[in-house]
Amino acid sequence: MRVIQADEWDVWYGQLELAFGGVPESPEDQELYKSLADTDRSLGVWDGGARVGSAGAFALRLSVPGGAIVPAAGVTAVGVSPTHRRRGVLTSLMRRQLDDIRAGGEPLAVLTASDPAIYRRFGYGTATYALALEVDTTRVRLSVPPGTDAVRLRLVDPQQALADCERVYAALAPTRPGMLARQPGWEELPVLDAPSARGGGSALKCVVAEREDGEVIGYARYRVKPDWDQTGSDGKVEVSDLDALDPAACAALWRYLFSIDLTWTVRAPRRPVDDPLLHLVSDIRRSRPRTRDALHVRLVDLAALEARTYGAPLDVVVAVADAFCPWNEGRWRLVVDDKGAARCTRTEEPAELEMSVRELGSAYLGGIALTSLAAAGLVRELRPGALTETSRAFAGDVAPWLPHVF
Repeated sequence: MRVIQADEWDVWYGQLELAFGGVPESPEDQELYKSLADTDRSLGVWDGGARVGSAGAFALRLSVPGGAIVPAAGVTAVGVSPTHRRRGVLTSLMRRQLDDIRAGGEPLAVLTASDPAIYRRFGYGTATYALALEVDTTRVRLSVPPGTDAVRLRLVDPQQALADCERVYAALAPTRPGMLARQPGWEELPVLDAPSARGGGSALKCVVAEREDGEVIGYARYRVKPDWDQTGSDGKVEVSDLDALDPAACAALWRYLFSIDLTWTVRAPRRPVDDPLLHLVSDIRRSRPRTRDALHVRLVDLAALEARTYGAPLDVVVAVADAFCPWNEGRWRLVVDDKGAARCTRTEEPAELEMSVRELGSAYLGGIALTSLAAAGLVRELRPGALTETSRAFAGDVAPWLPHVF
């Protein structure tokens, strides 16, 4: 195992594609990820002259409860050749990677999982979910708030509107845990529009919502996928992004997407589980909501508990199990003041709650209740009342959400 050299990136990435089925990414995808990648954080495992394993990490900045932006290692490009499975290659990569992340001072590691079961054993807990909607716009209507008609909509080129859209996104990122504060280069990811990846749909389109003075206060990016049958048109609108700074702009954008000519279905595969659209539609059943796991969080250093704020004062001693990162193992006292600021220190005091680092990762962004984890037997209360107090303090006001993969 070693860090790859810059001139090895193409071979390294090719082996990763093999581990994921052998279908190559588009040249546009490869070029963008190559520009964002840090070869100093890209690990490879060789068997003779063949590269048989990989793991990488991006230097991300993650929004946490309270609005702080925290450094986080975005784990990516993890794969093992099918000829070398069940030999400890992945475990060795995860061991080296987490040691490097700790040495680099990042308190968190995060990932999106092709197979969530794989990463549980390395201490990653599911911290956010994504909502997928498929709305039958022939039967579902929208109820919009006052002011919606005053919002002006304008079709624009996605690249030309990128700066305005990024200003909206940047304003929203601190308000919802799990969002990534995008660094230079990452703004290109949502507008990547490789023709080979359109799936029969149109080129990427963008509509912006503006106030009367022309200020952009929202945007939606989407594709139209035309289709026809014996009864006529059966087009679909595929929504990739929709962000807005106020309810009227949000409703105006959804109303526009619901009314595009020759389309009868709106698909939005990655929305927050508390998306306002759930309260605008006339028939939630015909919107077909489904959820799936999204961001998985791993506390590399329990000092991460001090980086977020909490919803209630707290004084609790937690016994944390973490066999893979033993520096986290033991009893920790978490004290939260009346302003939500926390201190987390080692202690010899008796434990009042008991859980693994995986459950702490799940609860960290405020979207997964510790009481729910306790009901599944994953958190154990040792002092009556400690579970409710701690769960209430960890809970957030909005659902955490990861708007795009990395």
